[in-house]
Amino acid sequence: MADLSTIASLGTAVGTLVLGVATFSSVRSSNRSARIAEQSFLAGVRPLLVPTRFQDPEEKVMFQDQHWLRVEGGRAVIEVSDDVLYLAMAVRNVGDGIAVLDRWELFPERRTADDGPPDLSTFRRLTRDLYIPAGDQGFWQGAIRQEEDPLRGPLLEDIRERKPMSLALLYGDHEGGQRAITLFGIVPDQGDQWLVSVSKHWNVDRDDPR
Repeated sequence: MADLSTIASLGTAVGTLVLGVATFSSVRSSNRSARIAEQSFLAGVRPLLVPTRFQDPEEKVMFQDQHWLRVEGGRAVIEVSDDVLYLAMAVRNVGDGIAVLDRWELFPERRTADDGPPDLSTFRRLTRDLYIPAGDQGFWQGAIRQEEDPLRGPLLEDIRERKPMSLALLYGDHEGGQRAITLFGIVPDQGDQWLVSVSKHWNVDRDDPR
């Protein structure tokens, strides 16, 4: 009887262990499937900004003081009027989700990916959210209105001497997540225009894959 009791106990223990392993494997598989589904959903609403193409239609940009700029494809516009510096740049969203532009930082020098991502605490808040649909184009706009703004002097010098500069844009998806920073280069051409290129993308809310 003792042997039969021992065998029965061992059988119960083995059955419990097998059931536990099966449950653990099922939970792991479910979690993995949930993560894959979440990643697929996020990829489907993730924006990614680049410059527009030269052949793209121009963008008409209005500022809060009713000042207007026209921005051609692949270019930026910098204009000084009534002591206000107006800036605008045409951008295209090549991602799968709507891009919501939130903040920006302009650098009066040429920055590269080796300089690392800019400090978010120095970014300037846009006075309104700018929405760029997936697969479509739009624009970024900014203005320097205060004479004591520390960016004003260096920016005026860059404009006068036709020096390259860089612009960092902070944006995310329509739910405010998946924030990213894209670094654009703004360089003068042989005439009086400013051409736009893209240097680097940094993820803010998730690990950078590169």
